Amino acid sequence: MTAERENVRSDVESQLIANLRTHRVELEALLDACSNHWGYEDPVYRFYHQSFKVFALQHQTLNIVQQLSRLAPGSPMNAQFLDIVAAGTGKTFTLEDNARWAVATRPILEAFFHARFFLEMAARYAALEVPPRPLPSGYAALLYLFDLR
Repeated sequence: MTAERENVRSDVESQLIANLRTHRVELEALLDACSNHWGYEDPVYRFYHQSFKVFALQHQTLNIVQQLSRLAPGSPMNAQFLDIVAAGTGKTFTLEDNARWAVATRPILEAFFHARFFLEMAARYAALEVPPRPLPSGYAALLYLFDLR
């Protein structure tokens, strides 16, 4: 990596850390909402109950992604993550989904689980003042979310 690219990466990472601190309260509140009965327990249950209500989880996922994107404005989010989110959002329930339940709904859960993981890591590392060394896996994953690693 060139020195110039390393400096840009370092600047973006510093901004990420500052934004984690700035948005700490919002991140923790959203994580709480994504971890409580209605935001986590019930939607996962709805998958196994084969209830169309699992489709509502898409709103939670998109809300998380929107909040995460504010942490490193101007930095693209990881393409794999965005592919997972795209595959698990923008879906509308149809009766035909009942015959292919797992195919229709597992991408919704997968997108939520990935988004929630990154939200949890953002909340966990929101008190940082400087990049941790050595890198904890969760923080390193957060760097990957913004293609900083």
